[in-house]
Amino acid sequence: MASVNKVIIVGNLGADPETKYLPSGDAVTNIRVATTDSWKDKASGEKKEATEWHRIAFYGRLAEIAGQYLKKGSQVYVEGQLRTRKWQDKDGQDRYSTEIRADTMQMLGRREGSGEPREPGASRPAEAKATAGAAKKPAGKFDDMEDDIPF
Repeated sequence: MASVNKVIIVGNLGADPETKYLPSGDAVTNIRVATTDSWKDKASGEKKEATEWHRIAFYGRLAEIAGQYLKKGSQVYVEGQLRTRKWQDKDGQDRYSTEIRADTMQMLGRREGSGEPREPGASRPAEAKATAGAAKKPAGKFDDMEDDIPF
């Protein structure tokens, strides 16, 4: 019989991402995402909410992107698989941790501040030059357009 291990989460980060590097040099970024369910209590008519926290791990290039662009409060869409890891605490007791191993990530929400690296001083000089050059260039005919599409 076939089986499926697929998780889709849309929520907000509870803290800034934590990025670490494996001995191989691959990046691993961990985030915590909150999802909130709200409903109206039938008995009392009160509005109720329940928040669930999810641990999500990104690997490789996706980990680098998540670590660079996500921040506390960011809204994010994540697809992945549930994974349970076994580890030992300081006392030698076996512990288990279930997390989502992300395959896909999409940043959602407001545009203000999104799309810019979180590190101060990190900029995008190539994009700035391309934008400045495009602004100075006079509008031409359709035949003058370059064949290279920027996306």
